[in-house]
Amino acid sequence: MSTSSPVTTDLSRLPAAVEPTTSPSSELGKNEFLKLLTAQLAYQDPLSPMDSEAFVAQLAQFSSVEQLQGLGSRLDTLLLAQASANQLNTANLVGREVRFRSDAVTITAPGAKASFELSLEAKADETSIVISDSTGKVVRTLKPGKLAAGTTALEWDGLDANGNPVPAGDYSVTVHANLSDPGRTEVGSSLSIRGTVASVTFENQAPELIVNGRHVKMSDVIQISDPTAGS
Repeated sequence: MSTSSPVTTDLSRLPAAVEPTTSPSSELGKNEFLKLLTAQLAYQDPLSPMDSEAFVAQLAQFSSVEQLQGLGSRLDTLLLAQASANQLNTANLVGREVRFRSDAVTITAPGAKASFELSLEAKADETSIVISDSTGKVVRTLKPGKLAAGTTALEWDGLDANGNPVPAGDYSVTVHANLSDPGRTEVGSSLSIRGTVASVTFENQAPELIVNGRHVKMSDVIQISDPTAGS
């Protein structure tokens, strides 16, 4: 009885498996589209060729894909240029005085004062301004009394309710403005602060002004003025 020798395969003669160098993409780019269309033409049945209208439609689709990719590239370039221009324009604010919305005031040093502006939508017969520290503890309540509609400049002397200087830091401000009618109708109010722009930062992906050591968003800026304009 004859025995057959085992069949062996020379693995070196087989084509090596191609390892993917990048993760597969679910998007069909223009190169992939062109390869697919070329393969479709190469393997079509000569007795039943591709319909001319379908072929024209696929070419039109390929052209649209290529144009959209080119448009996306140009839009990216435009957005980058616009972002650079915005950064340059924001940098020009260094040294300017700005007025910005805020719900807190800053005491720069013990015994220092804090100035702010209170805007009322209508006149208020009774007004109180509650100042609290970072823990939420009320340190002082200011009672400016009756205030007219519009913006009024106010100041906190930096002292607590016992007359002692408060530590340096940020203090939240809550405004209560009411009419003296039976319902004690509340008057709309907002707080704002003025300061000089020391620098501009882009660390939060959007330009922010550094004013009195605080980060101020451009959306909170109400007014920009040149301190040298009146000199």
